[in-house]
Amino acid sequence: MPYTHHEVLDPTTGTLVEKVAATSAAEVDAAVALAAEAQRCWAAAAPADRARLLRRFAAVVDDHLEELALLEVREAGHLIGNARWEAGNVRDLLDFAAGGVERLSGRQIPVAGGLDITFLEPLGVVGVIAPWNFPMPIAAWATAPALAAGNAVLLKPAETTPLTALRLAALALEAGLPEHLLQVLPGAGDVTGNALVEHPGVAKIVFTGSTRVGKQIMAKCARRLKRVTLELGGKSPNIVFADSDLEAAVAATPMSFLDNSGQDCCARTRILVQRPVYDRFLELLAPAIESVVVGDPADASTQMGPLISRAQLERVRSYVPDELPGIRGSAPDGPGFWFPPTVLTDVAPDAPAAREEVFGPVAAVLPFDDEADAIRLANATEYGLSGSVWTRDLGRAVRVSRAVQAGNLSVNSHSSVRYCTPFGGYKQSGLGRELGPDALAAFTETKNVYFSTEV
Repeated sequence: MPYTHHEVLDPTTGTLVEKVAATSAAEVDAAVALAAEAQRCWAAAAPADRARLLRRFAAVVDDHLEELALLEVREAGHLIGNARWEAGNVRDLLDFAAGGVERLSGRQIPVAGGLDITFLEPLGVVGVIAPWNFPMPIAAWATAPALAAGNAVLLKPAETTPLTALRLAALALEAGLPEHLLQVLPGAGDVTGNALVEHPGVAKIVFTGSTRVGKQIMAKCARRLKRVTLELGGKSPNIVFADSDLEAAVAATPMSFLDNSGQDCCARTRILVQRPVYDRFLELLAPAIESVVVGDPADASTQMGPLISRAQLERVRSYVPDELPGIRGSAPDGPGFWFPPTVLTDVAPDAPAAREEVFGPVAAVLPFDDEADAIRLANATEYGLSGSVWTRDLGRAVRVSRAVQAGNLSVNSHSSVRYCTPFGGYKQSGLGRELGPDALAAFTETKNVYFSTEV
């Protein structure tokens, strides 16, 4: 039987929220044609007009923050406070991108015999394949700058979380953006996503998801020399030195890997602690993990909600056999996709739970001897997305930050992502950068024009 609809389930209860029609390959083809026509008009509009419409889009999102947040709670199981932040992040990204429209300038390059200037021109139609773990903000990471640079966007949300994307597209029309400029195409990755990747009319693909799928997309894009940005997996270290403020490091540790139930590529799931404070760290960490409130994400007192699906729950369980020693919190029984906060305390550095991306509320704690040992352990992974360094020694903070092979690091904090700073990974964590002051340029072609003055 052909795949025509996807069932969106509430992760808290496992019950049906809504059935969403899937987009066929033929419908993708039609959407590309409509997007290309809309893009030509959009790119021809005055920069001030495009900026004004994007700011209006941001204002309309702001008017619907609570609606969007509640929708995110229902389809993704996010905590209500997190979901409100995510909706606000979409608004902020649109505002930030709008500010770049009239600043997307080229350069004048000194040359002999004339004048040389460059233009940054839009690519055309951009395909964005968004993940289920942060459906709203990550979709906006690419959509906002792509629109600001003069492109049209075809957004394929994850099968499990299409509802906020569909609502955002409706709000874009309400704000006055041209019809077909931003289209949402729900559907399966191997049908809808593949049609976007393979379509000759799509100039670039932005994908956030697993490293395995990212490699497949990159290979398909290579056949057409299609541009690609990939934000993939992570296994980020949380490095705690003996000279750090240990109480502060411990207090920040639980949410460094339990936020969004651990379904975060930046989650600090490898906790590296220097031996002189290792035992004390675990002594302080145990009550912090055991006291984490896991439950209804709509309740403001909840600190961690459910996993996204039964399949994800079974995946996480496969990494944590009952016999593995560790610190375990509690989680609700009954319906829904629940897993308790877990810190494994006696695993080898090459054990699957310490080396692979679990994508759930599970971390492994490992001791290290000195600075060189910490760097060795931190880099002993195929990923390089994020990480944290806890120390009072500024020189050490600089040395370790420079030595750790990751795209986004924080010192004495776990803050990885801001819309105004670049984001992306090393090694198997991805290719390219999103966000920050250069985000719009990633969705442009550079055209060089030379004017002779010797005539």
